[in-house]
Amino acid sequence: MKGKTYRGYITTNSKGFGFFSNEDLEEDIFIQPGKLLMALNGDEVEIKIIDKNESGPLGEVTKVLDRAHSKYVGTVDKSSGRIFVISDDRKAYVDFFVPERFQGEAEDGDKVVVELVDWKDEDKNPIGKIVSVLGKKGENDAEMKSIIISSGFDGDFPPEVEEEAEKISKERGPITEKDVQEREDFRDVTTITIDPASAKDFDDAISFRKLDDDNYEVGVHIADVSHFVDFGSKIDKEAFERGFSVYLVDRTIPMLPEVLSNDLCSLNPGQDKHAFSAIMVLDKKGNIIDHHFSKTLVHSNRRFTYEEAQAAIDGGEDEFSHDLSVLNTIAKELKKKNQEGGAIEFETDEVSFELAPDGTPIKVTRKERLDVHKLVEEYMLLANRMVAKKLSRAVENDEADLAVYRVHDTPQVERVENFAELVRALGYKLPLTEEGTVKSKDLSEFLEKLEGRPEESLLKTAAIRSMAKASYSTDNIGHYGLSFNYYTHFTSPIRRYADLVVHRILNSYLKSGEIPETEAQFYFDMISHITDREQAAVEAERASKKYKHVEYMQNHIGEEFEGTISGVSEWGIYVEEKETMAEGMISTKSLGEDCVYEKEKYRVSCPSLKRVFSLGDSIKFRIKDADLDKKQLNYELVE
Repeated sequence: MKGKTYRGYITTNSKGFGFFSNEDLEEDIFIQPGKLLMALNGDEVEIKIIDKNESGPLGEVTKVLDRAHSKYVGTVDKSSGRIFVISDDRKAYVDFFVPERFQGEAEDGDKVVVELVDWKDEDKNPIGKIVSVLGKKGENDAEMKSIIISSGFDGDFPPEVEEEAEKISKERGPITEKDVQEREDFRDVTTITIDPASAKDFDDAISFRKLDDDNYEVGVHIADVSHFVDFGSKIDKEAFERGFSVYLVDRTIPMLPEVLSNDLCSLNPGQDKHAFSAIMVLDKKGNIIDHHFSKTLVHSNRRFTYEEAQAAIDGGEDEFSHDLSVLNTIAKELKKKNQEGGAIEFETDEVSFELAPDGTPIKVTRKERLDVHKLVEEYMLLANRMVAKKLSRAVENDEADLAVYRVHDTPQVERVENFAELVRALGYKLPLTEEGTVKSKDLSEFLEKLEGRPEESLLKTAAIRSMAKASYSTDNIGHYGLSFNYYTHFTSPIRRYADLVVHRILNSYLKSGEIPETEAQFYFDMISHITDREQAAVEAERASKKYKHVEYMQNHIGEEFEGTISGVSEWGIYVEEKETMAEGMISTKSLGEDCVYEKEKYRVSCPSLKRVFSLGDSIKFRIKDADLDKKQLNYELVE
């Protein structure tokens, strides 16, 4: 193994060392300080194995093949008399030196974007050029922009993309006589949208009508983005690069220009719109009697918020109350069928932030999970499932060139074992197969039994972490978590590029047309990119919530709260505050020098305190301090 070289990606640490991973390696390679050869966090590198110690193989970077970023976000520091930019990336081990000619308008304490200009000597700092000033450190707008750019997204669209969007809006916006002739017309059928109160774009609408034979026609109508965005256009290329819309606490970074996402494509109430639809005939038990897919024209009669729709279902006086009640009844039957099939109920609590005009969080509350959330979810799941089945059968019969699926692999045995250990430590038993894994149906039933118990949230979160990550693929391996043999993403093309691709593929199949070879190859090649972009979007959203949590809690330093132990380590115990779900750490040292981390039992024992701190325990704590730069909260025990 010594002397062998590998290509892959490196993760660095602020202390100047790194870890290299590669799918051909069973374990990560440790790169010692001084052996990074100026590689930065996330870079693609070539490394060579140079030695081995008791912890594993050691390596050194021999070549930087591709930078993860050309631009970085950080804070200007002039305290030394020279200009440096201190990176926001906590895994960065070096600051950027900015010559005065590259300073621009940046001042001390500004959040900026710095471009790597040159770095030829690893004993010196890389030379950077400030290309953009985001604002003062600590200001909401500057901090949110920092998160966006650090995650590889851009809040603004290139001018040529905006221009193309405006042109499309004028040329393709109005419904034509050709549209009327070629599309199935649902404009006279009762149609509604149900979304959060803050929503500005409406991907999906649901139509409903009772048929003569006591069955019901339910239409899941999806914004027909593919009608407006052509493959290979400037907008299409930009949407592919972004991959997703990103939803931060205080703003949305859309995948498409707003003239498309909020207007032209969006199924806004009171307007005739182009849609791509899954039309299903169902009975009251949720059995599918018939279905088909069609390009359609729709007209949303009403834009409901979740709360308004729930009130209508609960008996409020509303002209759509009856339709919503029937839709809800059928949705519950669909949910029941999915649960009986082994679908895992993974919903965990989420919070919402109430912000002041300047972006400061003034209130943090748990979101209420309503029946109507599940109603919408069940019809979207059904549409996605039916589209995936249609495409899969077409591929199997050589009637279609390819399909894009949303897949979820079975969990790895090692991860299941770790989760099973946690389950045992909390006094439960996880039903494992002979192979050491767990069937989705058994896991679903196990989690269902936890409902209402103190450990419910903790074990659901741990179960999610033990799972493989869902991803996109042109190979159908099914969806473990949903227990579906066929599944894809069809229902959100305004905010997910994969859905736009699925629309194009399905339309091509329905028209008995072939996808051009270059386009088909692009779809095969795009899978890893959009999966990576999804992870980046998730991390950006998580970072914005973490920042707002810390920002909120810093105004409560010294105050006492109640929480639940959400994690334990040799460094300390992690605690999640019960109302806001803000997580912080109580260091082991602060508890006492005799405290011992018992890894196998998922607990920290402190003899001097005569206490044992275990996962899931309730605990009283005080906020000690809050670090906005690191997005960290430090707690201390209240005895």
